[in-house]
Formats: sequence, C-alpha cells, structure tokens
Amino acid sequence: MKSLERLNKSEEEDLLWPTLELRVVKIQAPKDAQLILGTSHFIKTVEDLYEAVAGAVPNSKFGIGFCESSGPCLVRGEGNDAELKEYAEKTALAIAAGHSFIILLRDAYPINVLNAVKMVPEVCTIHCATANPVEVILAETEQGRGILGVVDGLRSKGIETEKDVEERKSFLRKIGYKL
Repeated sequence: MKSLERLNKSEEEDLLWPTLELRVVKIQAPKDAQLILGTSHFIKTVEDLYEAVAGAVPNSKFGIGFCESSGPCLVRGEGNDAELKEYAEKTALAIAAGHSFIILLRDAYPINVLNAVKMVPEVCTIHCATANPVEVILAETEQGRGILGVVDGLRSKGIETEKDVEERKSFLRKIGYKL
C-alpha cells in the first residue's frame, strides 16, 4: 500500500472517503412462521444453526439462509422444511450482507431456540427474533453490505392500561408461558 504522501488526489479520496449508501430490505416471515436474524463469522454456521434449532425443539419446522462473505460468496441453506428453507435462502439473498443469517421457524417460537442459537460459537449478534414485519437497515459500500440495525414491527402508540395488562397476562398464560 502506498503511503498517504504518494497518493494522487483520486487515490486519496477513494482510500479516505469511500462511498456509502444506506438501503432498506423489507422482510416478512411466511404465514404462521417466526424469524430470527443475526450475524456470525464462519461457513459452518449454517450446519451448526441447523443442529442448534433441531436440538432445541426437535419437532419444529425450519429453514436457514446464511450469507457467505468470502470465496464464492454464496447463500448457504439448510433446514427440515423445503418451503421455509427456500424462503430463508431467498430472503438471505435479498439482504446479501456478509455473514448474516436468517432462521424461519414453524411449530416453535424464537424464545424456544434463541439460547441455543446464541450459544453457537460463531454467532456474533442477534438483530431480532419476531413474527413482525422487519425492515433491515443496510450499509452498502464497494466491498459489500453490513446490517446496521432493524426496524422490528410497528411504532408504539401509547402506554398500556390496566385492561391491557390483564390481556397481556391472560395471553401469556393461554399460550403456556406463565402459570
């Protein structure tokens, strides 16, 4: 690499002021499915995530898409449900951010598998775990894309009332998460 003193004006601008564009990719889990979006750091992530999800909830249906960020830079896919696997692969390709992954789940909630996913050694970040529509905020440079953050669901509209508290507690008991 040249020292900064020997760079011409164009080279200096390319090195010190690369271009950056912000992009938004809208994603939505298929009907009756949940999603987990995260970032990891190694090609074996897709297989390790498969093992983590299958081990956490053996009867769950899921698909995984993982964006490889070196070599052939392919979307790697795994899963035990063809529809969810294909949807995860296509969603991962739309995001196309290095080392990002998406897991789509049916017959399980993210809360059932999240600790197992977080314990996968190569997982660095979980951006969201939800059934809501998600907007993925991306930074794109000449080199590639990175996830800056997500918009998970809708904007808050107010503070819960006593009636809302009762409904929340009732719902959690109805689905078996509280006694």
